[in-house]
Formats: sequence, C-alpha cells, structure tokens
Amino acid sequence: MAEETENGNNLVPANDRIISINIEDQMKSAYIDYSMSVIVSRALPDARDGLKPVHRRVLYGMLDLGVTSGKPYKKSARIVGDVLGKYHPHGDSSVYDAMVRMAQDWSLRYPMVDGQGNYGSVDGDPPAAMRYTEARLKKIAEEMLSDINKDTIDYQFNFDDSLKEPTVLPTRIPTLLVNGASGIAVGMATNMAPHNLTEVIDGTIAYIDNREIEVPELMQYIKGPDFPTGALIYGYAGCQDAANTGRGRIIMRAKAEIETTKTGKEVIIVTEIPYQVNKANMIERTAELVNEKKLEGISTIRDESDRDGMRIVYEIKRDANANVVLNNLFKYTALQTSFSVNNIALVKGRPVLLNLKDMIHEFVEHRHEVVIRRTKFELLEAEKRAHILEGYLIALDHLDEVIKLIRASATPEDARLGLIEAFNLTDLQARAILDMTLRRLTGLERDKIKEEYDELMRAIEYLKSVLADEGLRMQIIKDELAEIKEKYGDERRSVIVHSAEDMTMEDFIDDEEIVITISHNSYVKRTPLSEYKTQSRGGRGSIGSSTREEDFTEHIITASAHNYLLLFTEAGRCFWLRAFEIPEGSRTSRGRALQNIINIPKDEKIKAYIKVKNLKDQEYLENNFIIMCTKKGTIKKTSLEAYSRPRANGINAININEGDQLLEANLTDGSSEIVMALRSGRAIRFNESTVRPMGRTATGVRGITLSHEQDEVVGMISVNNPDETILVVSEKGYGKRTDIEDYRVTNRGGKGVKTINVTEKTGELVAIKGVNDDEDLMIINKSGIVIRIAVSGLRVMGRATQGVRLINLKETDAIASITKVEREEDEEVIALDADGNPIIVEITEDTNNSEDIALEGPVADTDQTEESTEE
Repeated sequence: MAEETENGNNLVPANDRIISINIEDQMKSAYIDYSMSVIVSRALPDARDGLKPVHRRVLYGMLDLGVTSGKPYKKSARIVGDVLGKYHPHGDSSVYDAMVRMAQDWSLRYPMVDGQGNYGSVDGDPPAAMRYTEARLKKIAEEMLSDINKDTIDYQFNFDDSLKEPTVLPTRIPTLLVNGASGIAVGMATNMAPHNLTEVIDGTIAYIDNREIEVPELMQYIKGPDFPTGALIYGYAGCQDAANTGRGRIIMRAKAEIETTKTGKEVIIVTEIPYQVNKANMIERTAELVNEKKLEGISTIRDESDRDGMRIVYEIKRDANANVVLNNLFKYTALQTSFSVNNIALVKGRPVLLNLKDMIHEFVEHRHEVVIRRTKFELLEAEKRAHILEGYLIALDHLDEVIKLIRASATPEDARLGLIEAFNLTDLQARAILDMTLRRLTGLERDKIKEEYDELMRAIEYLKSVLADEGLRMQIIKDELAEIKEKYGDERRSVIVHSAEDMTMEDFIDDEEIVITISHNSYVKRTPLSEYKTQSRGGRGSIGSSTREEDFTEHIITASAHNYLLLFTEAGRCFWLRAFEIPEGSRTSRGRALQNIINIPKDEKIKAYIKVKNLKDQEYLENNFIIMCTKKGTIKKTSLEAYSRPRANGINAININEGDQLLEANLTDGSSEIVMALRSGRAIRFNESTVRPMGRTATGVRGITLSHEQDEVVGMISVNNPDETILVVSEKGYGKRTDIEDYRVTNRGGKGVKTINVTEKTGELVAIKGVNDDEDLMIINKSGIVIRIAVSGLRVMGRATQGVRLINLKETDAIASITKVEREEDEEVIALDADGNPIIVEITEDTNNSEDIALEGPVADTDQTEESTEE
C-alpha cells in the first residue's frame, strides 16, 4: 500500500522491505554470477579428472545404483531419475544426452557407459527414449571411480544439502587427454581432442621420470590426437601448435582408396570419415554439389555401410580422373574438415589454457594427492585393525582368566570395564573381545589371528615408507598406469600423414655435393660433383658444357644442395638462391637462364657468389663478414647479418663508382688476411682488420693501386690457414703455387709485389686462389673444355717464376675461370674430346721429373726461375 507525500504527488512504498537498486548494477552482478556458474559448474571440464559436473554425476550416480560392469543392465530412465533427484537439478535431457554420448564409440575414444538398445548412429539418428534403453558402467569407467571410498577426494553437498557428491573423481586414467572435451561457456569455449591411451600413458611416465621434459620430447610419445572414427590427420603443424600452446588447427581427412571394378570403372571407397562429421548429411551435401555441377566426374554415390563397418562408394565417370575427383571431394565436402583445438580446463576452479605438458602435470599432481590420501586411509584402517588384533591376542593368551572374568560379571558393561582394568586394554579392544564368537577361541583361529597381525604390521611398515618417500609414490603411480595400459591400451586409429605445408623442398632433395656452373651469358645449372673425374695436369680435359660459340662458363661453384647462394652482380646488387632451386643438368647441357630463376635485371651479370649454410643462426650472422672488391681496386667489408633477409628483387650490396664493376665477394670471420691480384701480375697482402665494417650502401676504401690505366684486379682471396698456398693462373694455361709467406704484409692501398712473371707466352694473369694439397682444381676455358687436376700435383715454387703449363690450349683459346673443389681419392683418369669420345693418354716426363698428360702440343715447360726484385 502506498501513501501520499506532503505535496500530494509522489508515492512511496509503505513497506520498508523493498530496496531501490540500480538496474544496471543488478544486471552486471546477475550476469557475472550466471557466467561463473556456467564456467565452473557446467561447460568446462576439470583438469584433474577431465569431466564436467554432469558426466561426473552420471558416473557417480551409476556407481551409487550399483550398475557396475559385472551387474545386470538397468533402465536408462531409472539412472537418469536417480541422477536428477540426487545430484543434477536440470532437465532430464541434459543427463540422458550426456550418458548417451558416453556410450557412443564414435563420440568418445574410450566410452565410459555400456549401452544396450538404440543409442543413435554416426548418421545423426537420435537415440531411443530413455524408457527403452538400458545401461551400466564399462570396466574402464570403474577405474575412474577406483578407491573413491578411501577418502581420496573431497565431497560437497548436493543442491539441497541432503547428500554429498564428489568434487572430482580419483581417476587412474588421464581422461582429459584420452577422451578430450568440448563445451561453450560464457565468453569462452573449450575443444579438446581425444588421444591414444597407450601413447598418453607412455608420455605421462616419461614426464614422471623427467619433470624438465619439454613438449617436443613428449610428442615423441604422444604423436598427436587419435580420433574415435580413425581417418587421417593431414599435416603435423597443427598437432605441434596444439601441444606447444594449447591452441591449434588440425586437418582431418577421410580414409579413401581408389579401386578399379571388374568392368574397368574407377571408384573411390571411403572407409573412415573425420571426427564429428554426420555421414548422412555429408553424402546428401555431396549429392547436391554433383547436381549443381560444382563437383564433376561422379556418376553415383552409395552408402554401403553396415554393422561390419563404414563403406561409402563414389563411382567415377569414365572420362574423369579419380585423383582429381578425390582432391575436389576433400576441397568441397566434409571428407576433409578441421578440428580447432582450444585446451581450456578448470585448474583450482579457474579456467586456464593448457598445453600438453600442463595437462599431464595436472593429472600427475592429482594422482599423487590421491595416492597420499589413499595411503593415509589404508594406514589408519590397518592400525585400527592391528589394535583390535592385539586385544584378541592378549585375550587368547589369558583365555581362562578372561572367561572367568566374563562369567563372574553381572552385565556386559561390568565385563567390559573388568577387561579394561585387568589386562590394560582400550575400550575398543574390550568391546571386540566381548563380541568374539566362541569359534575364535580354537587353536587354529589363534594362528590365523597371529598370521593376520604379522601381515598387518608388514603392511603398516610399507604404508609408512610410502608416505615418507615421494619416489616410491611416483613408482606406484607409474605401476598403476602401466597396469591400465596393459588392460585398456590399444593401437592408434588416426594415421598422421604429412601435408605439403609440413614439407619444405629440402625434405625432397638429397643434401649431396654439387657443382654449379654459371656461364658468361648467365646460364646456370647444377651437376652432381661425382660426374667430374680427376686428371693429371697438362691434360686436354673433358667437355664441360655445350655452349654457344659466344658463351662460355665463367663461374664454377662447389656447394651442398641445401646451401644458400648469395649472388652479387657487377652493378653491386645481391640476390639469394637455394642451391637445389637451380635446375639440374648433365655436364654437357647448357643450363637455364638465371633471369628465369631469380629477378636479375637482364643488363646485369653475376660476378661473385658466396655459399652460406644457414641464414637463421644469429650468432653466425653477427660474427661473419662479406668482403667485396671491385676491378678498380676498391675493397669493402660488411657484416653478413645485413644480407640475411632474402628479398625477391635483391638488395644493394655495395655502391659502385662509374666505370667500375664488382669483381669478387668472400665470406670471412674478421681475422683473415686479404690478397688481391692485378692483371699485370702484381699482388698485395694486408690484414682484414685494416678494413673497418661499413653499411650495405657504402662504396668502400682503396685496396690496391693499379699499375697502369688499363690494369685491373683479377681476383681477391681471404686467407686464415697458414698451410694454404697461393695459386695464380695466366690466360694461356700457365700456373703455379707459392707460399703465402713469400708475400710480405703491407698496408692496404699499395702497389703490391710481383706474383707471376708475365710474358707473351704466359699471357696476363686471369685468376688467383688459395689452395692446399687436399683440394682439386677445375679449370675451364672459353671453348667449354673442363679439366680437373689435383693441387698436390703442383709443387710450390718462387713468387716471381713463370710456373708450369696446367692445360694445353689451342691458339685461339684461353682460360675463362678456375675453381677449387674437395679432393676425391682413387678417381679414374679420363679425358674426352668435344664429341664426348675418350682420348688416348700419353704420359711423358719433363726435366723436373713431374708427370704430364700430353694430349696435344708441347710437353709442359720447365720452371722459369729468374727472381724479380720486390717493390
């Protein structure tokens, strides 16, 4: 009833029990309460036993009713009614649906309920009403309820405080991992994939043995999800993401095979479909796509599934390709679908995102607590029993006195008090003695009591040792897990196959040693190193490639197929190429234009290369440098890190002055010595430390001064091995090795010293290399002939000598380039002419007793020994 206020307008309640509140605050408060209730008490599983409240209540309710695996089935309606009335105050369908799902072998990897009757189908058919179906627990579910009566878990009051229900089950099975879970709460959801019990137990034991184990090591045991319906897991990246972070997208594919019928028609047979896919809906949708002409090549779809297994048949039209049709089925239908893992579970009542290791950790911690509580309970019970047995033994030792005392007592109470006083017994022992039957007084029974007492004392000692030793408790957990694995472990159903995304090109390419050749006109190819054979020096050589008259091989690179190549153009730009990306060709093939492989401008030529093993190792990148030199004698040093981020269109590596060109680029560790050689036959040696590191776009500093205007640098080497010798080669086939110490260290920028005696016969200098006896040389001339000789066949001689003939050349021919390769032992000596035919080899001796292979032209010249003065 309301009263009027003084102004007669506003009405206020007469009753002061009504409180005014802000509706916004009330809605916030009510919604938060509701959302927390959904999160904690309905939609998310507990990380310890992997169950939501409804599933826990169904299993506990069935145990309560006594419908265990060895007992007769009971009507589902009775089970549902019991669970509703005692523990779960929600609709009956929520309980029945949960129970049905726990009985479906296509829904749970390890079903918990043994159902009898119609429990639905993989086609999405609903189960029969609960009044028609029956159920009981499966043996594996009893393992989840094992030891529940030994004070292993905490209980809470039910909805009306009339009964107590468990807050968690003392499960022996890591249910969260083996059966997974899915649920939509408020503001969050969970979707956890099922796994194979055998793998999970192996992984859990590995975790117990090594608590520091990382997820990748755990994945050696737990490969990935294992779905109830089998099928294929396509690609491993999603499994790795889910295990490492708790989130990941796993692609599932149906198990399909292409067969040919007796009539010659091709058919696709599907025997397993992805998890949670409705078979009937999938077939119906596929038929619609065929009718709409979105799926071509299928004439008929039949579902031939029966109680023996699944079988879906797609008949292929005669003019269609079955592989193409199957790929389209994967693309457009549920034959390929994804499972988005989102491992959110309750840890101490709070929702937490868990990775693989976290889930195993929570289970092991829970199991450890269960073992401790069970051991304490068993110890207490054993001590109680031992106490009573001690009373029995005292009574039997004084049997006549006890009988006399009891007979003399007026009442049982007098007898109890008399026993306590006479034999110093406890109340519990006195009552037990009074409750003894006469048959326990026989000698045989006394032996049994003594035997039971001794056994109990041993048990008590063991239980105390378990409580004192964590290692022993962990061993118990491991033994129990091994027992579960023995009983219920099975083979994996879902096969993991690698997808194209998992595979990088390296996985398909052998990491073999290869030779990469780049021609003057930028044609490139790779050839296995084994195709090239070793010859003695002075040979004609074998044909290296069939090139056009105006083209010749300019660079020969030995590398591993997985190496990165950094290619430097004459204009100072850098491009990246993986060695295996270069097309393979025979030794005589021309190769492929480099512009068709990478985006090098047509007017730029490759002048230098660097092979790098890895562009991802930061320490390696920061402690190595690229040293570049130009034809006009400029030198520049830059950290390798500046070239570690590949770009399709390349980057600027060095600023080149007008009229100059980039000539050479070397990889160094910062402590090398640099030797630069000029066409005029001079060379300079200086420490790399005299060149400071610069940025990518810098021009550099002077490395060597040219002898005259037409002079130019022919090569640069970096030396950090004192055993390395300097090899120089002239354009008319002469070359020699000289000790590095013959070149004195000077300041960079000088004119250098003479490195070879340049004459009309030798021609000008064309190359300089650092070599040792464990290497071979590959020499190529402009006509395309290649010869491979062992460096050990060239003796070390003076710095200013003329050298020896390395390769016989025709008058119009000249050496194009040389490179060094790893030495190969016991190689067959061969030489081929331009048509690929073997050439007869004649061995002669020169005046220095060194062997030459003379295929054409004069015997190798004797060493010229005149020395020049140093400048």
